[in-house]
Amino acid sequence: MRRVSIFGAAAWSEVSIESRAALGIMLVFMKDFPALLSLRGLCVDTGGVRILSRVTWDIRPGEHWAVLGANGSGKTSLLSAIMAYLTPSRGDIQVLGRSYGSDDWQELRKSVGMVSSALTRHIPADEIALDTVMSGELAQLGYWNGKKNAAREDVARRCLSRTGAGRISGRVWGVLSQGERQKVFIARALAANPRLLILDEPCAGLDPVAREKFLRSMRRLASEKNAPSLILVTHHVEEIFPEISHVLVLRRGRVLAAGRTGDVLVGSVLTRAFGAPVSITGDRLHGWKMQINASGH
Repeated sequence: MRRVSIFGAAAWSEVSIESRAALGIMLVFMKDFPALLSLRGLCVDTGGVRILSRVTWDIRPGEHWAVLGANGSGKTSLLSAIMAYLTPSRGDIQVLGRSYGSDDWQELRKSVGMVSSALTRHIPADEIALDTVMSGELAQLGYWNGKKNAAREDVARRCLSRTGAGRISGRVWGVLSQGERQKVFIARALAANPRLLILDEPCAGLDPVAREKFLRSMRRLASEKNAPSLILVTHHVEEIFPEISHVLVLRRGRVLAAGRTGDVLVGSVLTRAFGAPVSITGDRLHGWKMQINASGH
């Protein structure tokens, strides 16, 4: 696995002595708090085939992560294991310092919100967006409770506003665009007040304009003072917005690299990850772009 530092050499040289000391104190202080998510030696076997092998990964408070990897690299299996939909063959998963298998996994899973297109298919076409969001607090797909609750409605409206979807609270699911559905479903996840929010390829199916608007709304969410830590799963480095502080790269079920965004998004790492010669341009502030180098074939 490629090990990367918190700062690149050039960036670290620009940090003052006082700031370095303050950072050291902060890091020591943070060690006293459990990671939001901690994986240790995680292995997953399915049908006699090892899908994930010895995955170790920590997410600390205030961090936002992207997960990159080619098809078949283990991204979906990693999410399924985190959500306790897949049982690990070996290793440990902890959320907020509590372990799956030892503590109540149903309670632990409430701390992790997940937005996936596989779940959106189960929303009734005639259900209004506000009700869809309220169903999140009840862990339902479809708001079949039937009882209106003013406090729950207020929470749902605020969550819709956080994702930039406040104006569509009364529109039915069947007429919403793909981008609007993603925003509503993220608001639904936020209604349960998760500490972690997984976005599983949220831009799939969006046209370029819709994708840009959606990513802007995610930037606003990530910048909130009490925002959950985001885990953005994607194939595209162009979708990694500036607030994403860290990147995990998977290759054939193993961690190829993990660390600060600028240290991980380099051609040598992504060439190995995607099995083709690539170059990376850009930076965290202005965005990233990956180009396949045809001359490298």
